[in-house]
Amino acid sequence: MAAQLSVNCNKFNKKARNGEDQPSDHYDDFAVVEANDEECAVERVDRLTKTVTQFQKHLRERVSYYLGYPANHNCEHYLALSTLLQFNINNVGDPFKESDHGLHSKKFEVGVLDWFARLWGIDKDEYWGYVTNGGTEGNLHGILLGRELLPNGILYTSKESHYSLFKIARMYRMDCETIASLANGEMDCDDLRDKLLINQDRPAIINITIGTTFKGAMDDLDLVVKTLKYCGFSDNQFYIHCDAAIFGFVVPFLKQVPKLTFKKPIGSVSISGHKFLGCPMPCGVLITRKRYIDMLSTSIEYIATVDTTISGSRNGHSPIFLWYVLNIKGISSMLNEMSITVVFERPPDREFIHQWQLQCLGNMAHVVIMPHVTVEMLDRFLCDLVRKRNIWHGIRQPRCVAEDIGICNCVCSVHA
Repeated sequence: MAAQLSVNCNKFNKKARNGEDQPSDHYDDFAVVEANDEECAVERVDRLTKTVTQFQKHLRERVSYYLGYPANHNCEHYLALSTLLQFNINNVGDPFKESDHGLHSKKFEVGVLDWFARLWGIDKDEYWGYVTNGGTEGNLHGILLGRELLPNGILYTSKESHYSLFKIARMYRMDCETIASLANGEMDCDDLRDKLLINQDRPAIINITIGTTFKGAMDDLDLVVKTLKYCGFSDNQFYIHCDAAIFGFVVPFLKQVPKLTFKKPIGSVSISGHKFLGCPMPCGVLITRKRYIDMLSTSIEYIATVDTTISGSRNGHSPIFLWYVLNIKGISSMLNEMSITVVFERPPDREFIHQWQLQCLGNMAHVVIMPHVTVEMLDRFLCDLVRKRNIWHGIRQPRCVAEDIGICNCVCSVHA
């Protein structure tokens, strides 16, 4: 059966690549078969286990060739959370409101939201957000806020925007202007200007893409704002949603690109958690300004909470997984300009320090990038460090060394 499953998977992939429909017999090995008297429980579990194991081998083979789609498949560290799968965790309703449903992870969710709020430059008492089921839901919520604020607004979005934006325009029955893009994939602000001038009598709801789906281009937020001002749109006549599915987690750490921040006149930002961060289930984060959310807020008596999100029941595991990866990925480090010495937190494991021949001082360790140090060696070191940190710290926050290296160099959950 395992060999047959492999053949079927390969046939399925080949036909999928060719765009062919799948005949039903290619799914026979995956049909749900009810228990019968001829197969005992042990045999049944053994059969199911073999099928899943073979599918796991198929996934391992396919992920080794995974280059064209935006998802991070370094997910092994999440196995530490596998025991949570014995619970049905539901974050129904507003993440900042308790409910009578006791099996939720809203404390983890708020921890994740606070982190992203700091990342995008908005104070704790000024933002609202939630962990979504993916980037499309974040876009749905952001554009909905824009439409509720500006009911007569026109949606402006680049032709290279994510396909969800055009679907959203149809779902919300919004007038939509598709803006041309430059050769590199970013929004053509000359075309935006021309279309804004034609529609000066109606508010503008602008979708900014931070990392377009195919070319990875970033729309120029600052230039879009200047264009709106040039066309006579005051702050209360436009709403900007930023679809930052992939790059929203990258841009804040790059010095050479304009900041993505709520210090600028944006209304909302959404990212995907399963892409750059590598959460093993589709999820995302939506952050907006707290004063906007009252428009969507409805008290629901029988769940004893407030409905403010697109979905009702929400995956309660996703916030824990996001919280976990943000904690283990944030390593305090310092690299002085023009230096070849990288300073980071001291590993609490003498054997690890000895193996990698690290020098340590107080709470710090360092790596010196000499000519013999290859990229492969650094990759092995980082993989080993990240894996061992899971063992050393578990789900606790690793030691912060901001006092030694400066708060500006610390990317722990407190100082990021």
